Amino acid sequence: VLNPLYLGCLIIKNGDADGQLAGARNTTGDVLRPALQIIKTSLGITTVSGAMLMLTHAPECGQNGLLVMGDVAVTPVPDAAQIAVCTARTAQAVAGIEDPKVAMLSFSTKGSAKHEVVDKVVEATRLAKEMAPELNIDGEMQADAALVPSVGASKAPGSPVAGEANVLIVPSLEVGNISYKLVQRLGHADAVG
Repeated sequence: VLNPLYLGCLIIKNGDADGQLAGARNTTGDVLRPALQIIKTSLGITTVSGAMLMLTHAPECGQNGLLVMGDVAVTPVPDAAQIAVCTARTAQAVAGIEDPKVAMLSFSTKGSAKHEVVDKVVEATRLAKEMAPELNIDGEMQADAALVPSVGASKAPGSPVAGEANVLIVPSLEVGNISYKLVQRLGHADAVG
């Protein structure tokens, strides 16, 4: 309990706090270790992931410029289906997004490219929809199809998510970490996660 990261998790586990801020001076591993030992994952969740709230200067994107991205911090080879569902629930609980519209990102939109990497996103989309049929989840889609209404309508007509995504699920940690940092630095967005 002398370590504030462990003490914070004990306070959360006891119900006296909802969360803790702990990433600025600590590594991801140091922050996650006590959380996994004390708080643990939700029932049925086996993949730990990190979501990033992106507060952008693009009010036409996401929910008035707010986007939630996952996984950008934890799992190099992710279970994207679980990450999609968990990130959507984080968007609801933490970001106040009542209706998450989850885009499973790829370099392909609805079969525009063929590759085993695309196949993984297609399968993850199918599994995520099975896990949480009440959520609006769609993919595979390119970032512009997910965020820009005219591009979404052109590339993914009839999609409940295309052009209106407020939750972005990336296919790998590498993509997620690089993407959010580019948006943060080049787009002058605030990244919280």
